[in-house]
Amino acid sequence: MTRRGLLGAFAATAVAAAPTYSKAAGFLRGGGDIRTVKMHNARTGESMETVYWIEGDYLRDALAEINFFFRDWRRNEVKSIDNRTVDIIAATHRLVDAREPFLLLSGYRSPATNAMLRRRSSGVAKYSLHLEGRAADLRLSSRSVSQVSRAAASCGAGGVGRYSGSNFTHVDCGDVRSWGR
Repeated sequence: MTRRGLLGAFAATAVAAAPTYSKAAGFLRGGGDIRTVKMHNARTGESMETVYWIEGDYLRDALAEINFFFRDWRRNEVKSIDNRTVDIIAATHRLVDAREPFLLLSGYRSPATNAMLRRRSSGVAKYSLHLEGRAADLRLSSRSVSQVSRAAASCGAGGVGRYSGSNFTHVDCGDVRSWGR
């Protein structure tokens, strides 16, 4: 069996067998009784590993830590990160079965930062969900963009962008859609 086939079989089994909790976002499959997020911020050098959800309840202090971690580092502005985005990230990490933390390339972006990035690159959306705290750009050195994006898409919960040339995956809690290669 190929690695791709094995990952697909694992993701399908994990998604089908995982419980759904009434107080949690209904789309999350594979989150478990305790949800954690394990990340390293490529821009600030900070690392975070925190339990943010236990038995159907989000932990306020952990969410505040996540909000700060995802801040616009250029302007040091903090915005609340949508819990659904954090859930997608946690489920994706669990589905790819990685021990290493996700590398966060971009979380929240202030309007000023997004405008500056748009001037530099045609690939930055004018009305990016990063502006609303609903998106993240992630990388895992031990997994391909394809593996991460397939795992994120299997959550059936938002947008998944594959940026193989830049070696990252975009995830958000917007409409279900996918793009890139």
